[in-house]
Amino acid sequence: MKRNILLAAVLGATVILTGCDMYPPYRVYSQKMEGEAELAKANYSKQVQIQDALAKKESAKALADAEVIRAEGVAKANAIIGDSLKGNDAYLRYLWINKLADSEDKHGQVIYVPTEAGLPILEANRLQQAK
Repeated sequence: MKRNILLAAVLGATVILTGCDMYPPYRVYSQKMEGEAELAKANYSKQVQIQDALAKKESAKALADAEVIRAEGVAKANAIIGDSLKGNDAYLRYLWINKLADSEDKHGQVIYVPTEAGLPILEANRLQQAK
């Protein structure tokens, strides 16, 4: 029995001394592994940010292309409308007069309709008489 206790004590002391001897290298190894894990996490985070920036850049290019295509369509439509209205002065006057008639505020509004020379009939005297 004494022998077993002595053997257990020697074995326990050996384990403790070995553990004390191995603890500093284990701490170095543990810190190294923690550092590598943090580095891997930082690299992954950097790659995610790069991919996010690339996606935003690609999206901005696509939006710019869409805007250019839209502007080209508007320019073509304006050219078609402009060409169709050339030499159509009577129709343009008709549209202008209808728009004036549809305006909401008709009270106190003076409307000048151009004459054949393109000059409005001035009624400056009428405004002075109203005062």
